[in-house]
Amino acid sequence: MLPGRMALSPAGVLCGPLEELQELAFIERPIRRSLKTAEEIDQLTVDEDLNDIERAVYLLSVGQEVQRVSVISNLPSLVRQNPAETFRRVVPKVRVTCPVCVTQEVLNGAGAEIQLAAAASFLTILQDDIILIHTHTYSILKIVLLHLNHRDTVVSNAWLETLLLAINALPKETIKQEVLNPLLHQSQLSHAPQARLASCRILGKVACKFDSYIVKKELLPLARSLCQDPEFEVRACMCRQLESIARATGVDDTRTELLPDLVELAGDEDSSVRLAAFDTIINLMEMMDSDDQLHVVIPLVMAVCEASLQEDETIMASLSFQFGKLCNELAGSLLDEQKSHLLQTFKEMCTTGLQTDGNQTDSNNESTLIRCNCCYNLPAMVVFADTAHFLSELYPSFSSLCSDPEVCVRRSAAASFHQVVKLLGSKVQLVHKELLCLLQDDALEVLDALMTHVEETLEAVLSRGENQTLDNKFPDLMAGLLLAEQKIGRSLRWRLHEKLLQRYSCLARLLPGELLHQSFSPRIFIILTTNKVLPVQKAAARTFCTFLRYNRKQEQRQEMMGRLIQDLAQGRSYWHRLRFLDVCETATEIFSRKYFNKHFLIPALELVHDPVANVRYKLCQLLPRLRSSLRLPADKQLLQKLDFCVQKLLCKEKDKDVVAMIRKFHKRQERDLLDQKKEKEETLLLEMLERQQNEGKLNSDKHPERKRRDSKTSLSATKSMSVSSSAGASSSYGKEMRKAKLSRSRSLTSQPTTSKPVTSDRSLKVKELSSGSASGKASMLTSKDDSLRTAHFSMGAQSASSMPVLIRSNTTSLLDRASTLDQRDHRTSTLEQRDHRPNTLDYRTVNMDHRNNIMDHRTSTLDQRDHRTSTLDQRDHRTSTLDQRSKTMDRGCGMKEGQSRKLSINRKSNSFSVQSGRD
Repeated sequence: MLPGRMALSPAGVLCGPLEELQELAFIERPIRRSLKTAEEIDQLTVDEDLNDIERAVYLLSVGQEVQRVSVISNLPSLVRQNPAETFRRVVPKVRVTCPVCVTQEVLNGAGAEIQLAAAASFLTILQDDIILIHTHTYSILKIVLLHLNHRDTVVSNAWLETLLLAINALPKETIKQEVLNPLLHQSQLSHAPQARLASCRILGKVACKFDSYIVKKELLPLARSLCQDPEFEVRACMCRQLESIARATGVDDTRTELLPDLVELAGDEDSSVRLAAFDTIINLMEMMDSDDQLHVVIPLVMAVCEASLQEDETIMASLSFQFGKLCNELAGSLLDEQKSHLLQTFKEMCTTGLQTDGNQTDSNNESTLIRCNCCYNLPAMVVFADTAHFLSELYPSFSSLCSDPEVCVRRSAAASFHQVVKLLGSKVQLVHKELLCLLQDDALEVLDALMTHVEETLEAVLSRGENQTLDNKFPDLMAGLLLAEQKIGRSLRWRLHEKLLQRYSCLARLLPGELLHQSFSPRIFIILTTNKVLPVQKAAARTFCTFLRYNRKQEQRQEMMGRLIQDLAQGRSYWHRLRFLDVCETATEIFSRKYFNKHFLIPALELVHDPVANVRYKLCQLLPRLRSSLRLPADKQLLQKLDFCVQKLLCKEKDKDVVAMIRKFHKRQERDLLDQKKEKEETLLLEMLERQQNEGKLNSDKHPERKRRDSKTSLSATKSMSVSSSAGASSSYGKEMRKAKLSRSRSLTSQPTTSKPVTSDRSLKVKELSSGSASGKASMLTSKDDSLRTAHFSMGAQSASSMPVLIRSNTTSLLDRASTLDQRDHRTSTLEQRDHRPNTLDYRTVNMDHRNNIMDHRTSTLDQRDHRTSTLDQRDHRTSTLDQRSKTMDRGCGMKEGQSRKLSINRKSNSFSVQSGRD
């Protein structure tokens, strides 16, 4: 423009710069600060006191178009907040409520922007299930159906998508009344093709909502009429909807009603109709029997193959996409000649658009798409042709696709390569050349597709075939893998590099350790120490640790571990030391705790002395993982070292971030210790509860035994009370034998027989009283024993005062000896009492549980005791009578008799004192 102006006048050289300056001045004119005038701002201003619903109604009524678009776009939010008020006040403003009043018309005559916003809003409402569709069916359907036939194709398609989504939630009655009735009217030829196209899509959508009878009676005739529409677009659209109608009608009606129409449409004059019919027939092959496949489908497929190769590449593109599925579906019904014809068709499709020398002559997108579809169908065609004929039938086509000049074709071949090698099995060495070709490809897209499943590919390639053949091809394969890694590493696609390193970890299981250590381990270590991308570093660390774990030679393992410690843990760069901590984090997941604690833990803890705060901070982040790898008591020393590092950081650390992190770990450790303490306490409480429960069970088991023992004890006590005194005397006679030796020197033979029974009887009574008092109350027993002692000693005093006692000097020794014997007897009885204390305590414990049951028995026992006491008094009186009768004897005999009675009285008093001590 400017040179032309300059050529018009001689002064163009001077005018040109002036015009440029004028243009620059026009560009640099002052821009007004406000983009809206005051009037426009007043029109856009809304009262702040209005709520959301009122503001939406106001803007839809008197607002500008941009405000209406904003309200309609915000309609889903209003429905979520208040659905009732929104559908009562706002939605009526959206649809046409009064055709005369222009202010209330929002969608009537509105622009495409408002229409699209409304369709998108209603679509969002239906997709999010914000409302119950049954509640507001008419509110939505009236708006959708009203604008379904909009003159703008984009707007009408938007409303059609909203209606198709609403059909999924509408009930059958509503669909039949509100959708099907207008559909019958719109499918007539008098309406526009756009309305008939919408009818075809709606017809295919509603077919799944009704049973086969209604579909056959009402929908199928309408569908067949649309298949005969004069517009090819309508025929093609209806032909694609016949699949859903056929599945709704059933197998029999499909064979008799729809299959003839599909065959007729497959021979339509328009290629799009033929393509739609062909795709529908292939999708419905599962509903056809062998006769239909033999007489209908196979001839149709052969005809389409011949026609597509000669005339139209569009049909060939569709055929190539479903060719593998088609061949495997018809494999059981094909003849050998037909099978060979299909294989030949596939070979021709693999070279579509290429010359014989392999150079591309046609850059048509259809040809490229056909070859890509052939790569997609390669696994299915390998199955169809059988692996035995792969070399002769499919290998040339497979090799051609792997070296195709188009990148997208090679990428498709690389994506399906792993499936092909799996199907080949032991013949996988046939495609070794193609694998190397793909690994050495210059396009990163091809390498990306190959690396997605490279683990499966390498596992199939390295674990099958003849070992000698694989050994010869190992160097080439290793070189190809390393070349691919270097090519990706030099690029900026670090995500692809990360994926490659992750996939290469499988080589530890597939390659020999020596080859892996020489070829891959050094390269992975270089990536670990030189690459600057953190995800790539972590992927390299994981792969290196995997190689280290599966290496079987101890020397190589030590060498790899030494390089980690020397170059990373003890490296001069803090960046290398950080990488070592990343390696430790990965090693905790790969290695066992024992191996990690032996080789990684101590070098990691030594970094507590690192001068760089970032390294110490990284170590503090790793401490919980290091702590979890320790197990007591085997790792007690390592735990002490870790605690020492923690204490050192707590005491001497100055960096605030490191201090915060170590305090966080310390608090966590304290919480763990507190939790362990709580766990121990809970364990002890559970043990105590179990003990109490076990003791309760034992007591409940012993309770019946104690009850039986108590009953036996009470019966034995009753029987012992009724036994004669002679039996009691015989039982206590043995204990009084030593005391009786002192009286054997008496001259009268009748006196010992008189004194011994009395003593034995009294000792028996005292023993019975003591045994009875053990089962009674303490207060009652004490009062009863005191009364017995008082009566006995008063009786002894009376008898002593009534008879004369003469003591000679030679009798003092006898008295001393008697007192000594009494003391020994008292000690013996005390020992016996101690021996019987446990039994007495057990007996008391049992009787305390059965007090209420033996109160009556105690009362009777006390009565019997009173009776026995009176009997003792009578016997004492008889004894005193006998003493008075013996006064007529000579004084010598009287003195002996007095001594004897003195000894008897002493024995009785000692016996009563012993029994009182027992009580």
